[in-house]
Amino acid sequence: MTIRNFDEEKAEVASVHVTDEERGREKSGSLVNANPGSETADPLLVTWASPTDPSNPLNWSRPRKWSILLITSIGGLVTLMSGAMLAPALKSIGADLHMMGAETELALSIYVLAFAPGPLLLGPCSEVFGRRWVWVLSGSWYVLWNTVCGFANTKGLMIAARFLAGLGASAEFVLSTPISSDCFRPEERGKSMAIKQFIPLLGPALGPIIGGVITDSLNWRWIFWVLSIFDLVVVLAVFFFFPETHHPTILARKAAALRKTTGLKYYSATEIGSPTLTDRLRVGLSRPFRLLLTQPIIQFMSVFLSYNFGLLYILLSTFATLWIEHYHQSVGTSGLHYIAIVIGYSLAVVVGGPTTDRLWAFLKKKNAGATAPEYRVPLMIPGVLLIPIGLFWYGWAAESHLHWAMVDVGVGILGCGFILSTVAAQSYIVEAFLEYNASAAAASQVLRNFFAFAFPIFSPRMYAVLGYGWGNSLLAFVFLAIGVPAPLVLWKYGARLRERGKPQR
Repeated sequence: MTIRNFDEEKAEVASVHVTDEERGREKSGSLVNANPGSETADPLLVTWASPTDPSNPLNWSRPRKWSILLITSIGGLVTLMSGAMLAPALKSIGADLHMMGAETELALSIYVLAFAPGPLLLGPCSEVFGRRWVWVLSGSWYVLWNTVCGFANTKGLMIAARFLAGLGASAEFVLSTPISSDCFRPEERGKSMAIKQFIPLLGPALGPIIGGVITDSLNWRWIFWVLSIFDLVVVLAVFFFFPETHHPTILARKAAALRKTTGLKYYSATEIGSPTLTDRLRVGLSRPFRLLLTQPIIQFMSVFLSYNFGLLYILLSTFATLWIEHYHQSVGTSGLHYIAIVIGYSLAVVVGGPTTDRLWAFLKKKNAGATAPEYRVPLMIPGVLLIPIGLFWYGWAAESHLHWAMVDVGVGILGCGFILSTVAAQSYIVEAFLEYNASAAAASQVLRNFFAFAFPIFSPRMYAVLGYGWGNSLLAFVFLAIGVPAPLVLWKYGARLRERGKPQR
């Protein structure tokens, strides 16, 4: 049975039509009439000059695409590193700012809470104004407020500045997926999505290691200042070297340039009906909410990703405590155990990225060239199986005080499963909502960020009451009910769930 991608039903005009061909060539240079035999196409509608138009990000060179992906991924690395880097320093921060245990945990997790409203605003803005400027301004906002955190002398200022820094940083994480889909074709997206996911998620693993070293050798304030310097370099790199990748924005700017140079009323598809900026913002800013409320597939994926992310942040926020309080290791040594998560991530990227592209090509060939978001589902299966295995292994090894290597093996398995399942899930969302992938990504991440905020708050009490063995077993049993059926539901009912969603604009 052939599965069709609903996006294939939307015809893509692959030419730029110019009424006065000679004038158009003279004024625009790269714009030509690639479809001279068409009598029905609007000659003033600006689209790509040809399927190989060099201004289309999909046609850029591989080095250019990968450079953009690496820059955006490093921005995501800073974002997630900032969330976990404080973990080894919480006691020092609490002592200096007179904060109770719950207040220091709030200072850690409120940063992640800001990831919920941030993408709902910034994702749609990137579909109106383009990716580049949203990234630069949001990154600058993060640098400002993260630096303020380093100078904070009261707990109120620390918590408020952390939240405001998180708002800005959320753009660097949420926009990396849309930018990847802007530049890479479907048959390339498996590897690019794996790398895009892998580099940012090194942040929560490397953050505590670096944070522990900085806290021991300098003091906790330098954690914020080092992060601000790092991200400032990234923002400057984006400002000077990062081209716009959002297809509608590129075409709208081409149309504006043609209007200015020719005096003719050229327009792009996004300007049909002459919508005002206010109208575009109104529609764009409401789109993530409409997607979340009207698309069953977004709702389903939101629950799956939310529990995944909640589990990850329980691990990241409590892992150092396990080594310090139960294995009696130093703060610096406790951070080194996060390398086990990095190893799990790396295995997932090395195996998962190429595998998902091969599966995509195989299923496309099997279905006579037709594609569907469901082609991303098979990689979820090993991921959702490894997560409960890792939880059981890690929990009972820690509960029994086995050698540290046994605990780290369980954590590595958990990290590998998390990357495999999350990359597959986010790739599914990209393929299902290509036209509005930034808004779809934002909609799918709202609940996820609330889980990432809430789970670290209750997890210390959970481990205190149940221990690491039964505590992790409880989390694993819940995942068996939520996560394991997910790939089967998507494969069998995914197309039907998408059809039940209301059309968007």
